[in-house]
Amino acid sequence: MINMRFKPTKYNLINVENGRTFEDKGWTLSDPSGGSPSLIRANYENKKFTPHEDFDGIYRYAEWLPIQRTLKKSNAPVTYKSKGLAKFLGLENLYITFSGWYPKIGAKMRTCSFKETEAYSVLARIGSDEKRTLVVQSAGNTARAFAQVCSDNKIPIVLCVPMDNLHDLWFSKKLDKCVKLVAVPHGCDYYDAITLGEKLAEDPRFFLEGGAKNVARRDGMGTTILSCVEVTGRIPDAYFQAVGSGTGAIAAWENAQRLAADGRFGENNMRVYVAQNKPFTLIYDSWKARSRSLVELQPETGRRQAEIILAKVLSNRKPPYSLHGGLFDILEVSNGDVFLADNEDIMFWMMKYRNLEGYELLPAACVAVTALAKAVENGTVKKDEFIMLNCTGGGTLAAMSKGFVFKEPDLVLNPELPSETIIKSVAALF
Repeated sequence: MINMRFKPTKYNLINVENGRTFEDKGWTLSDPSGGSPSLIRANYENKKFTPHEDFDGIYRYAEWLPIQRTLKKSNAPVTYKSKGLAKFLGLENLYITFSGWYPKIGAKMRTCSFKETEAYSVLARIGSDEKRTLVVQSAGNTARAFAQVCSDNKIPIVLCVPMDNLHDLWFSKKLDKCVKLVAVPHGCDYYDAITLGEKLAEDPRFFLEGGAKNVARRDGMGTTILSCVEVTGRIPDAYFQAVGSGTGAIAAWENAQRLAADGRFGENNMRVYVAQNKPFTLIYDSWKARSRSLVELQPETGRRQAEIILAKVLSNRKPPYSLHGGLFDILEVSNGDVFLADNEDIMFWMMKYRNLEGYELLPAACVAVTALAKAVENGTVKKDEFIMLNCTGGGTLAAMSKGFVFKEPDLVLNPELPSETIIKSVAALF
């Protein structure tokens, strides 16, 4: 049950590039003093990893979440030592951290995605007296998670999502009217949804969630590695995840740093391995060129590639790659790498993984499994290393078996429309 004695977490913020510390003014997304583009991190007063058994769901990790309150119906990621996949790959210490629906192992995320971890953290960072309406841009899974959490907790929100990704917007029952969905037309992608949200947020009645720049989003995602370390008692040697933006991988490494500073879980020698779905390979191409700057990707090319891939949530044309503390830095400092999976790899692992572990994965998580299999095959990881596989979603067939409804768009707006038109149209929904 929710702990009614919860008090806001004590922390300040730190600029990753220069180490400058400053206070969080409530929704600080960057260093107010300016400087080079850099992520900021939460610097928690409690330096010890302290899970709370009497806190509900993800809030057992509240000491390392920048939150003001707790919300209803949260669930934490579940970690267990693999048998089936580990045997198939010949690994001795493979730990799977699963965020999805598989009650047999205690996994009960109703939206079947680890995006719930960020939704419950980001929304709990918002004070209960906030008058503005939150705007979240998403390729699909993030929107589903935020929609469900906002509906359950009566928090107003505007979700900006590509029309071509609306198949991800399914729910067990009709959502509360506080959730508004604004789609960008067919042929548009996630970047277009980002553009729409940015125009909407020019009005003071709305404010952006902030994506990777939001410390609550990253630290919510970072609970995956906290779940793993609770089970293993040590920081993994290698970490695998599929990425669109890379925010979850950044978050995992940041929490590995906090765990290392605790002193009880070993040093942070964790190598971060991420993967993309071919042919959308922006991060892969940039990393293989050892370029801090993203390689050029024409908008129309990116949109076509996003249409082709099965794991459509991995099609971010504006990832937090180049800025200080971003994915380039994490890959470099961790001696990590980027892998690729094609649609055939995804189809293979969607079937094979279910046979090995008992539940099906979403396409993006199968990209991560592909990366792990390739890393084993080429010797990137050793068979006795402690490996964390972040399976970011699955169990949809079981979750949807009792019935579901789709959330239809409240509006469809072209992102090229003037800001004033977008603002007026969306404001009329409330």
